[in-house]
Amino acid sequence: MNRKLTAMKTKLLFFFSFFLFTLSFAQTKISGKVTFKNKGVGEVNVTLKDTYDGATTDANGSFSFETSEKGNHILIFTHPKYIDVEKPIVIDNQEISVNSELKEQINEIDAVVVSAGSIEASDRKRATALLTPIDIYTTAGANGQISSALTYLPGVQKVGETEGLFVRGGTGTESKIFMDGSLINNYFSSSVPGIAGRDRFNTSLFKGNIFSSGGYSALYGQALSGALMLESVDLPDQSSYDFGISPIFWNAGFQKLSDQKNYSFGATLGYSNLKLMQKAFNFNTNFTDAPQGLNGDFNFRIKTKSGGFFKYYGMYDSNRMGVETESLEPNQYDFSLVKLKGKNTYHNLSFKQKFGKYLLNAGASYSFNRSDLDFSTQKNDIETGNTKLLTDGNYINFKTVIERKINKISALRGGFELNSTSEKLNFNDFVEKHYKDLISAAFVETDLGFSNQLSAKIGVRVENSSYLGKSNIAPRLALAYRFAKDWTTSFAYGLFYQNPESKYINGPANLGFQQSQHYIFQVQRTTDRRSLRFEAFYKKYDDLLKVKNLEYKDGQNQYVQTADNNNGYGYAKGMELFWRDRKTFENIDYWISYSFLDSKRDFMNYPFSLKPNFASEHTISVVAKRFVPKWKTGFNFSYTYAKGRPYYDIATQDVNGEPQYYVRHEGSLKDYNALNFSVNYLPNLGKKDAKAFTVLVLSVSNILGSKNVYGYNFSTNGSRNSAVVPPVNTFVFIGAFISFGVDKTQDAINNNL
Repeated sequence: MNRKLTAMKTKLLFFFSFFLFTLSFAQTKISGKVTFKNKGVGEVNVTLKDTYDGATTDANGSFSFETSEKGNHILIFTHPKYIDVEKPIVIDNQEISVNSELKEQINEIDAVVVSAGSIEASDRKRATALLTPIDIYTTAGANGQISSALTYLPGVQKVGETEGLFVRGGTGTESKIFMDGSLINNYFSSSVPGIAGRDRFNTSLFKGNIFSSGGYSALYGQALSGALMLESVDLPDQSSYDFGISPIFWNAGFQKLSDQKNYSFGATLGYSNLKLMQKAFNFNTNFTDAPQGLNGDFNFRIKTKSGGFFKYYGMYDSNRMGVETESLEPNQYDFSLVKLKGKNTYHNLSFKQKFGKYLLNAGASYSFNRSDLDFSTQKNDIETGNTKLLTDGNYINFKTVIERKINKISALRGGFELNSTSEKLNFNDFVEKHYKDLISAAFVETDLGFSNQLSAKIGVRVENSSYLGKSNIAPRLALAYRFAKDWTTSFAYGLFYQNPESKYINGPANLGFQQSQHYIFQVQRTTDRRSLRFEAFYKKYDDLLKVKNLEYKDGQNQYVQTADNNNGYGYAKGMELFWRDRKTFENIDYWISYSFLDSKRDFMNYPFSLKPNFASEHTISVVAKRFVPKWKTGFNFSYTYAKGRPYYDIATQDVNGEPQYYVRHEGSLKDYNALNFSVNYLPNLGKKDAKAFTVLVLSVSNILGSKNVYGYNFSTNGSRNSAVVPPVNTFVFIGAFISFGVDKTQDAINNNL
């Protein structure tokens, strides 16, 4: 029995050993190296398809494993940052060596984005988001206005005497503003000389923006210097009611969301009057009629069953004021008085819908603007002269863009745009005109993602002006390259055209498009809650408008400037630095911007090439925000310094029977300085059952009372002058904002802190 058991054990041991020997003999070794651009790649999973056999590459990209499989198989190489590679192999009893060269996996998250000349703030941009609505509301000195907040970014000049975005040596009219792709004509309220108009649009209407100080997309045109693209909000999270009150204004509004959350509608109404503040503060400007305004708007938004989106926004705005100034011509009159009555209405309808692989964006806008200015003089309390300037403008814009994705980061888009202008002007019954123009444009643009490190944007825009009877072709090009983990560099070039300003076209003139060329180089580093960017730029201006004085009412030495030719030219060059940090200091968000600008141009009534009177050579801005949760309070500071701008007294003289311009007086203004402060208190913060959410605001502009000067006005003979100054040196604002039905905590606290 024992011998049988021993024999059986011997046989089992023999068969087991033979099995192990056979199994060992059947194992086949598979090895190789995985590379990307001739460099080994670690952490690549190498597996035999439909088996558990495989390995992971080491730091040099090498791998090795054994398998007992035989015959035809597929070897798979996978890594999150690279495209999967499959290689067929035949396994027999010999070792196999397989090398693989990977291709980069291109995706929207890792891909480099072209950003030369532009700063984007939206839910699509995380690390570098700038000037979201909460940024604007909490920037001391911005007064809740988008245009004012932009002056704390590099490239935008601080010009207080007139409205507009003055970008990199360009005038305020050389930058255009768009809402959901459609041009906004008359974004700013009507104004009088020396006092800038305000934003007509509520900041909370927009969820994000793209601000381009040059080299912008071919989808936009008719702007020599820059473009601001505003994106309106979608459906609200829930229904709400809002109310705001302060010594200078009140407003109320609501947003109603349907039970199915597929549509909403809302409206607001507001009134402002500076009369009370005029009594409380020592104003520099003598307002005979305190600035006041009435505004209202209505909106609806519809989300279709097929995923489309309709948006409508309509608004009405009116403002009026009267200003009295001491005469610079005492022998002729004692005071001059200007009265303004302005009216404006704007309507914007947009539609977005995806059709298979195509995305359609279509929009249309209409605006009507009336500016009624009445100029008069007084001598011994008797009116001695009166001049009226009445302007009515009707503007229609229509735009359609179709986009098709090529891959995850490449796309092709194209479309057309129509911009119709009809203006009627009456200048004291001496100049009457009816200006009409239809600018039709077509454009095509492509985003090309060559890799996660290299991308390009190439486009071209073609325009035709019915008034000028001419066409233009404007190419655009931008490149971006990531040369290190957090470092990218971008380059942008573009040719840009713009019609001469219609207010100077008062008679026949052989005019053409004004044009500028942009060259922009940028280096940017973006990390967690920190952003550093440097830009250098050069702009060349050609065919700028030149004007001449057209005399009216013989013997009274009064003139109106009218277009003469397109012989103007100029340049602007400089560098800019921007640093934003939300990480270093707990609950503190701050940014610093610096701009250097060297610019000269010969345009308008300049007798020769001069540094523009709206261009400051050095500008520095610092913004800091600190929220203290324990106190439920946010503290905001801002400071701006700008080197004094030049000023000129340009007069005419007779040369061989022809009037010619010359510089009679010139100089530099005192440096601009302004320190601003604001406090936001949230008494409802932390109260979950609060039915109303309240924000109390205290804001002080130019807290140190710096006496800034924007320029000088000169008498007819140049012997007297007066400074153009802000309406008030230091301004204090106190207000309360209450929301019913919705917690607006995140609208009052920067959620990036």
